[in-house]
Amino acid sequence: MGSKLYTTEHRIRFSECDPAGIVFYPQYFVLFNDLMEQWIDSMIPEGFSGLIAHKKVGMPTVHLEADFRSISQMGDDVVLSIGVKHIGSRSLQLRLQCVGKDGVLRMEVQQVIVTTSLVTHQAIEVPEFLREPMQQYLLPAEEALAN
Repeated sequence: MGSKLYTTEHRIRFSECDPAGIVFYPQYFVLFNDLMEQWIDSMIPEGFSGLIAHKKVGMPTVHLEADFRSISQMGDDVVLSIGVKHIGSRSLQLRLQCVGKDGVLRMEVQQVIVTTSLVTHQAIEVPEFLREPMQQYLLPAEEALAN
């Protein structure tokens, strides 16, 4: 079980670029946050909005490492992906990537997210309704260890 990535295609837009015509680096974090919301939407019927508003489960980032490998320009078609490196008792380690249609890695993020109660703002166990569907996105051990 595992080794499937959650992916979506994206065309780099004018609004995501700086005056040099390349992606303004904070925009990658917006793209990846949107990707994570879509990923959660695909896994639970309530979607990300229901996770926050009704289930009162938060998923704040507590650690983030980013590597910018190659530029993305306005009009480029890219693939954004999420893979799960590790599911802990109260946290997730994710690998997010932006890869050009040419196969070139543009940007990669290693992210640690903690599941929290939005009532108490304390860390909670990763809910089973998230843990179970996330299993299919677990990266093979050699990929999970690689940065």
